[in-house]
Amino acid sequence: MMKLAILFLMVSSCYAVPNDMSGKVIIFPAETNTAHVKVTPAVEKIFFSVTVCLRFFSDYNKEQAPFSISTPSHADGFVFFRGDGRYRLYIGDKGVIFNGLPTGLNEWNSVCVTWDSGNGLAQFWVNGKPSAKKALQAGASIAGTPSIMLGQDQDAYAGGFDVHDAFYGHVTDVHMWDNVLSPAEIENYMKCVISRPGNVVDWKNLEYTKHGYVIVEPNQINICP
Repeated sequence: MMKLAILFLMVSSCYAVPNDMSGKVIIFPAETNTAHVKVTPAVEKIFFSVTVCLRFFSDYNKEQAPFSISTPSHADGFVFFRGDGRYRLYIGDKGVIFNGLPTGLNEWNSVCVTWDSGNGLAQFWVNGKPSAKKALQAGASIAGTPSIMLGQDQDAYAGGFDVHDAFYGHVTDVHMWDNVLSPAEIENYMKCVISRPGNVVDWKNLEYTKHGYVIVEPNQINICP
């Protein structure tokens, strides 16, 4: 009976099932090059604009990637790093650095990242504070079947993990849209009000699989005041 139970857990962790993750967090409790969560997008299309929002909690100031998208043609299709007092965003394997944003340790940080191919402008919002808008990959797109992951940077399509880039902490309220959210919508997200769920990734209807040492449990740390 015990062997059957273990087999069931192993099989169930390998298949994506939609889940309402409201009030839950995904915890990456150790630095590894294996632990990650693979997210199945609700739609597959060519993306010409993107907004990704999430909240993270970590006491580690190294540069780490809580969210990444790779495509068959670009390992860094869309990935952002936080750490060393700055944020970095890569799209189509090209990146830009954002300075002067909150990188609080041992507290929840609410992050939204926007990118618009039409004008090539990218921007971070962290805990309600917007960054300067910076040029990145004007006229480009995120094309091909996306591999969306939490907890690891993908140095190859759907793999190529490096422990030095692994996220080490808690993640929650992950949403992705195929458009640039308005400042009012982003400000609402910062206040824990979701004006409209992500139409690509929706935390309340998240299809995902866990791999490696990953824990999902109810959140026990206050997120929004």
